[in-house]
Amino acid sequence: MPKTAKSDPARTLTLCAPVGELVAAKDDSATDGAPSPRRFGMVAYTGGAMRLAGWPHPVVVDLAGMQVSAKSRPILKDHNPSLIVGHTESVRVEGSQLLVSGVVSGAGAVAREIVESSLSGFPWQASLGASAEQIETVGKGRSAQANGRTFDGPVQVVRRSRLGEVSFVALGADDDTEARVAARKENAEMDFNAWLAAKGFDDADALSDAQRTSLKAMYHAEHKPTATAVADNPAVVARIDAGGVVADLRAVAAAETKRIAEVRRLCAGRRGEIEAKAIGEGWDVARTELEILRADRPQVNAVRTGGDATSATALEAALCLSAGLPEAQVGKHYDERTMNAALSRDLSGAGLHTLLFEVIRAAGGYARPGRVDNETIRAAFGADRRLVEAAGTSGFSTISLTGILSNVANKTMLGAYQAVPSVASMIAAETDVNDFKEITRYRLTGVGVFEKVGPDGELKSAELSEDAFTSKVETYGRMITLTRQMLINDDLGAFLQIPRIIGRMSALKREEALFELLLANPGSFFSVGNKNFLSGATTALSIDSLTSAEQAFLDQTDSEGKPILLAAKTLLVPTSLKVRAQQLMTETRVNEFTSSSKPANNPHVGKFTPVATPYLNAQGITGGSALAWYLFADPEDVAAIEIAYLRGRRVPTIESGDTNFNTLGVQWRGFFDFGVSMQDTRAAVKVKGEA
Repeated sequence: MPKTAKSDPARTLTLCAPVGELVAAKDDSATDGAPSPRRFGMVAYTGGAMRLAGWPHPVVVDLAGMQVSAKSRPILKDHNPSLIVGHTESVRVEGSQLLVSGVVSGAGAVAREIVESSLSGFPWQASLGASAEQIETVGKGRSAQANGRTFDGPVQVVRRSRLGEVSFVALGADDDTEARVAARKENAEMDFNAWLAAKGFDDADALSDAQRTSLKAMYHAEHKPTATAVADNPAVVARIDAGGVVADLRAVAAAETKRIAEVRRLCAGRRGEIEAKAIGEGWDVARTELEILRADRPQVNAVRTGGDATSATALEAALCLSAGLPEAQVGKHYDERTMNAALSRDLSGAGLHTLLFEVIRAAGGYARPGRVDNETIRAAFGADRRLVEAAGTSGFSTISLTGILSNVANKTMLGAYQAVPSVASMIAAETDVNDFKEITRYRLTGVGVFEKVGPDGELKSAELSEDAFTSKVETYGRMITLTRQMLINDDLGAFLQIPRIIGRMSALKREEALFELLLANPGSFFSVGNKNFLSGATTALSIDSLTSAEQAFLDQTDSEGKPILLAAKTLLVPTSLKVRAQQLMTETRVNEFTSSSKPANNPHVGKFTPVATPYLNAQGITGGSALAWYLFADPEDVAAIEIAYLRGRRVPTIESGDTNFNTLGVQWRGFFDFGVSMQDTRAAVKVKGEA
């Protein structure tokens, strides 16, 4: 099922959609000759999927769940509450479309700008300001229904939303939409008279017919008349055709179309705010290029915070890929958009030099891309320090040299740690502790079983006994240094070789600590007295010795001597017995090494999971044997061994240290906090394995 979750109530959903025709309508109540208010109509949303900034997947707004207040909603410019354009008179859903109509009731320059630019042909678009109150995330391979359509995942469906306001914006989700102005006939004469007054003709009645015809031609030429408005006055058509005004209009329109296309090409989606201003304010190509250069120029001594966080995560993902981590593994830590950016031409193959330059740029500095020297390294360290300080005051920083390298080192180390095949997790329980003090754990066990209830109906109280076990966490670790030579050589691989070693050595250390403890047999954990140790001439791994070990397992009892019904799960053997163990667990008939050497039926086939480890017969560990083998219970049921970790951190950690300005290097520490302890003697049986 798709995942449904409530969003943050403060989350704003901005919907960009086509704007319908903005028209002038006559207000019959006006009696003083003042211009009547402009009315507009918008197709505000067509019910489809949209790409919105800040959302990881396309967004669909379920119009059935949109709440609209009965009150008029504000009409703004660019979602700015201080830029008032007007108010709505009607907001309704028809089919899969959201339709909005209202009045340009604003009295300021913003309202006049919207009307005048619309009448001049500027393609305004609509943007709805709404709060997303319930969001359904539809994963890849699934689909969802909304607005009478089916949408395939990944997609996010806003099931409940509340409309706040509607804004005029220069650029919406659909660049091909536009707003048009059509002056109605009853208002055309009034608009012409206003135009005459603006041109200095205070007394329109004093104009001759010829003058009025010529001036109307100029008026319609400036206001790009529609075919209907021109066709209503044949004299105007003749005057325009005679003077070549239509040809001029076409030339102007072609030039404007070319200008807008060139502006969009220059901005190429990178500078949305510059593109909007350039189109809206009529900038030429030269002015647009200049503004782009100014925006791209680093501002020295200014620390930029709160910028595009995706660039930092994309750089981090790119470094992970450059370090040799598989794309599938890296993709588990980052979303699709970040991975696409990391794999792009700009970041593909990113190394230490890329990171140094990006840190300097993020802090507002400048370093010429190319050769890295001591000054570049110092500049990057200084920039990193300023970014960290800025993050302390603002709570956010886009890029941090130490932060990104720490994350990359941790992921590299984790990959190496998880790549080591582990036996420990198969035979030992895992738990968490809060500090490094030795702790005592108690497992409460019931004494006895249910008893028959007598005629009086009285239930007797069950007694609890306590089994006590101790655990203690220790720290294992090593320092990592990013040297000046690594930075100058752009040698990311050499730097990350250390966390790889730490990851692998951490896994090996945990394995080694467990088997050192197991083979040391502390407190005679495996002993005849505990009924979990078998020895003698018949204990070599075979059908009969397995039968004896299993019986010893099944015969374990509680403190009252009653069975606890604990079964073995894992057959643990040294590598010298690996093949023999696999045969016993897979073959229904096996050759027993007796005087007759005849095949024998195998009642244990498939009963236990065979696991081999070289630690049992390792010469470097005291107590090792190439003959001894073990049966272990499922550690999630009853554990013979327990591994304790500090505060839930079950993998090693890498933390960054202070920048070392004397050696132009950076240091990290890699460490792993864990402890191993023996627990319940009834959860394992050791067999000496003598021939």
